[in-house]
Amino acid sequence: MKPLSPTDQLFLWLEKRQQPMHVGGLQIFSFPEDAPDDYVARLAEQLRKDTEVTAPFNLRLDSRLAQPVWVHDEHLDLEHHFRFEALPTPGRIRELLAFVSAEHSHLMDRERPLWEFHLIEGLGDRQFAVYVKVHHSLVDGISAMRMTQKMLSTDPSKRNMPPVWDMSVRQGRGGDRSSPSLWQSISHLLGESGKQLGTVPTVARELLRSVNQARKDPVYNSMFHAPRSILNRKITGSRRFAAQSYCLKRIKAVCHANDATVNDVVTAMCASALRTYLMNLDALPEKPLIAMVPVSLRKYQKPGEDQAEGNQVGVILANLHTDEHHAGERLKKIHQGMQEAKDRYAHMSPEEILNYTALTLAPAGFHLLTGMAPKWQTFNVVISNVPGPKETSYWNGAKLEGMYPVSIAMDRLALNMTVTSYNDQVEFGLVGCRRTLPSLQRMLDYLEDGLVELEQDMAS
Repeated sequence: MKPLSPTDQLFLWLEKRQQPMHVGGLQIFSFPEDAPDDYVARLAEQLRKDTEVTAPFNLRLDSRLAQPVWVHDEHLDLEHHFRFEALPTPGRIRELLAFVSAEHSHLMDRERPLWEFHLIEGLGDRQFAVYVKVHHSLVDGISAMRMTQKMLSTDPSKRNMPPVWDMSVRQGRGGDRSSPSLWQSISHLLGESGKQLGTVPTVARELLRSVNQARKDPVYNSMFHAPRSILNRKITGSRRFAAQSYCLKRIKAVCHANDATVNDVVTAMCASALRTYLMNLDALPEKPLIAMVPVSLRKYQKPGEDQAEGNQVGVILANLHTDEHHAGERLKKIHQGMQEAKDRYAHMSPEEILNYTALTLAPAGFHLLTGMAPKWQTFNVVISNVPGPKETSYWNGAKLEGMYPVSIAMDRLALNMTVTSYNDQVEFGLVGCRRTLPSLQRMLDYLEDGLVELEQDMAS
């Protein structure tokens, strides 16, 4: 029996029909060169025989003294969690994304362990897919990525590899709660009271400096008053998932030409796509959109400090400058704003950064939870980056062609733009409410257009 942390309880409390609180991932694989046509069916039979289910996949919710706890599920039904399915013809990426969109909309049964593993055949070009979803109270984005990487190998000849639910032959569960999460940043303020009290002078000073700068600089002030947008309406339970890969070399070329980071360019691509998408709906606010961008705090730790304990993610409120029509200028302004936030954090310890983050995001958290403070719209969208494998990876000889994060949309936060890296690719996964954000898949074209604009600006 293991009690849930306050943060994990919050993920359960937030969940409702129109707001499932699970994270997911989609991987696309190519058949091994020597594989028979029924390779995926044989793989399914192999996986069905792997009945060893290890933590956290063998845990279900229970209650002790009116508090939620994780307990070992003595009656786990693997057939419920592992599903072998086929896409409808013609088996294009369109059908695959439609399948994931529908599955990601469904709540999971809280009487069972909160995860599903879908093995999907029927893709063209001798390919198949895996879609996994796990409740956010059980794992976070970083932990889920680590578990996925443990399932993979860089050896294409390796066979009889176990699925993600069987971690018995590998290292134990990934417990680093370093998810790019708004709620972890806020709830962290409630714990470790000694460290928290010690951060008060620095946090107060930096917060006062930010407020004073906001009074003098209208652009800076916009970070505390994000505009009203269709992105921040109440949502339905139906999801649209859109995904695409972009060449990392193209993005790095833009980085080098502009002395920017990959994260700067990715953020600028998202800003351009949002600008075009909202303009086409005649819904672009006059004021620039604001993004919540998680950043790793590991580089701010002193030598010898524990790298595994506690939340390792802070948050930057990034002005996306969607009121700027020139893509190159937009990137420069985004880079400048991100650098100013990083410089501010450079003077602070990880604990101070977390508390600064929690205080600045508290109004947003209150509004997202209650909807009672519309003037406290601190940000409009989440743009997060989860690092993935740096080398070509395989699973039972099948080459991993792409991996795409599938995150969470919420009331008053109808779009989540999550990015992961794999080998020489940058993989975008966009999740949004189908009704609030119609034709979300068009944003993939707008991301490409945004990158092309930056390349053209670089060449001119």
